[in-house]
Amino acid sequence: MIQKTASRLFKIGAAALLAAGAAGTTQAQEKFTYMTNWYAQAEHGGFYQALATGLYKKHGLDVTIKMGGPQVNIVQMMAAGQAECVMGSSDLQMIQMREGGVPVVNVAAVFQKDPQVLIAHEDVKKFEDLKGKTILIASSAQRGYWPWLKAKYGFTDAQTRPYTFNIQPFVADKNSAQQGYLTSEPFAIAKAGVKANTLMFSDHGYPAYATTISCMDKTVKERSAAVAAFVKASMEGWKSYLADPAPANALIKKDNPNMTDEQLAYSVAKLKEMGMATGGDAATLGIGIITDARAKASYDFLASAKLIDPAKVKLAETYTTAFVKDLKVLP
Repeated sequence: MIQKTASRLFKIGAAALLAAGAAGTTQAQEKFTYMTNWYAQAEHGGFYQALATGLYKKHGLDVTIKMGGPQVNIVQMMAAGQAECVMGSSDLQMIQMREGGVPVVNVAAVFQKDPQVLIAHEDVKKFEDLKGKTILIASSAQRGYWPWLKAKYGFTDAQTRPYTFNIQPFVADKNSAQQGYLTSEPFAIAKAGVKANTLMFSDHGYPAYATTISCMDKTVKERSAAVAAFVKASMEGWKSYLADPAPANALIKKDNPNMTDEQLAYSVAKLKEMGMATGGDAATLGIGIITDARAKASYDFLASAKLIDPAKVKLAETYTTAFVKDLKVLP
């Protein structure tokens, strides 16, 4: 009798341990690394918000956000297995990477407009006023917005000088304009006491999405559930961040101690004012949306500007709407 009871207790105990093990497995968070394209800032806020408020954990993920920077090749690092997905500066950039042989695909686009701008002194009211003026641009512009500006406004390469990510040359030369990001350089220039006007490409037909979630084909195929969970939690994070950015901002300042509360507040206000994540198609289709029409517009621009060879990359390979079309994380 004692032996039977002991045997029964052993079986019950074993069953309980198995059940506990199974529960532990279902509750385990799947590791997932996302690499941003720059030092932590408000433009990355939704991702940090999803981390800070537990949204990733709620969706079954143990997410690590790694910062990029000026000397960091995030796509190369992703291809080497150091991240599941990366933040593309624009969908154009990732299409070009694909054409170059890296099997990367855009699965979501947070910013419905590209925040790239030209900042000019106060006498310049529109792009047409920049003819003949010095324009400071980074070398990367040659594979993005510069061919578009040249074709649309008749600018010439002779007008350009290198932009060194320092506002002083612009401040010193009233006959110059410089590239910038809507949420960043205009703030620094205003703080320097310079009156300037900001000209935004996307308000004049520049097709690019920005702040993408871009992943390797292999990841999308083999870890589609994790990618779907990451996209959903991230878009919920963006909605939350624009409502109350405090949780994310604390993490942003921890990762990037040079970031100030004043800069964060300015950037968040601009993101909201311009509807960067919540305007356009996102207003009705949800944050993060990619549409076939917009993806085609970006691809067609790159092909017409001879920035890609259509024979080397097909439009359908460059993006998928599978992870965003039914999300409907509405602003």
